[in-house]
Amino acid sequence: MELVALVALSLLLGALVILVAFAVGKRKAELRDEAGQTNNCAAEGIAMKGPAAKKPKQEKQQRGRKDKSSQHNFNHPLLASSLKGHSGNVTCLDFSSNGKYLASCADDRTVRIWSTKDFLDREHKCLRANVELDHATLVRFSPDSRAFITWLAYGDTIRVVKMIKKQERSMNFKAVTDDFPIKHKGSILNIGIAETGKFIMSASVDTNINIWNLKGDILASINTNQMTNSYAAISPCGRFVASCGFTPDVKVWEVCFAKSGEFKEVIRAFELKGHSAGVHAFAFSNDSHRMVTVSKDGTWKLWNTNVEYKKQQDPYLLKTVRCTSSDGSLAALSPDGRVIAISNGCDVAMYDASSGELEEQLLGVHSFNITDLRFDVTGRFLACSGDKVIRVFHNAPGYRAAIRDMQDMLKKAQNQGMKQRLQQQISDAQSALDAALATPVQ
Repeated sequence: MELVALVALSLLLGALVILVAFAVGKRKAELRDEAGQTNNCAAEGIAMKGPAAKKPKQEKQQRGRKDKSSQHNFNHPLLASSLKGHSGNVTCLDFSSNGKYLASCADDRTVRIWSTKDFLDREHKCLRANVELDHATLVRFSPDSRAFITWLAYGDTIRVVKMIKKQERSMNFKAVTDDFPIKHKGSILNIGIAETGKFIMSASVDTNINIWNLKGDILASINTNQMTNSYAAISPCGRFVASCGFTPDVKVWEVCFAKSGEFKEVIRAFELKGHSAGVHAFAFSNDSHRMVTVSKDGTWKLWNTNVEYKKQQDPYLLKTVRCTSSDGSLAALSPDGRVIAISNGCDVAMYDASSGELEEQLLGVHSFNITDLRFDVTGRFLACSGDKVIRVFHNAPGYRAAIRDMQDMLKKAQNQGMKQRLQQQISDAQSALDAALATPVQ
């Protein structure tokens, strides 16, 4: 009996020893595994702190270098300023009639309002108006400079936005409740508001021009019969609407209103005939007495449009000058009619309107084709867009032309008082030109 108990006890102790040995061995294996995992994690941690940790920084540096290299660098003695603020490509510019503001729109869903008095400053601040759920491709100021209209890229319609001034350099922007109804079937070329405030124009590539009242009702529709339209605009005087396109002429209509202010009709006024190929674009002088046209035939033409067309008097050609142009070329005529600017791709050429001489060539102004080109209302600056930056140039050819004109007048002046005034004006203009050329680019 005692022997049996002793054997059972021995077996129990043996089993316990085997169980303990197994447990210890298993625990050692677990410890080895944990140690291996710890070493692996430590190695991974070192790797994250080393090359992998540096990778985001390297990528950021590489992106920075790439972005910097992709930025379009441009400089020119006449460059007054480069307005930077848009994160998308700028598609349209417009100066307010009071001369205080420049509006720009881009595919970044914003319209920006710039102060023209900041053009020569180091900083160029702007006010931003967001375009909700869309972006604007065109923008135009109202005659009182207290609102603007935009063409919506996705909405295919006109939106009116009021500018509510809060304080100096601060505004609220409030869109009118209802956008204009959708009426155009073709892509939009241009929009505008008559300086009289009586109507709005919208023009599309499919030969259609619509005349609207300010509430969004169509007053008239014009079929230009030019196969395709390439450009259309309202004259600065607010009387005329003009268009050009596939045919080698520019057609001009008068939008007529009664003395009571009610709309009457749209009638054909006159045509500019003389080009041998389709017309890319045109521009008016500030008084609407001159027009410049640029054509596929490789010329620009200057016209006198101060005629009594109701008495069958036709505009007459003042000058024809050879130039380089291409599809999308634009024309701008300074407010006083002294300087003509023509765009060709990324380049701009500035001509003396009187002599036709090429005064300035601005090459590679933008990284993409120029989308808008226009003088400010004072004629001091020429602005253009073609990428994310707006370039503003001194109108040096305008100063030089004004000086030449005044020198000619001085030679003919017989009155001493007149001579003194002209001499003072010449001196002032020369000082302004010298200051413009000496101003560093901001």
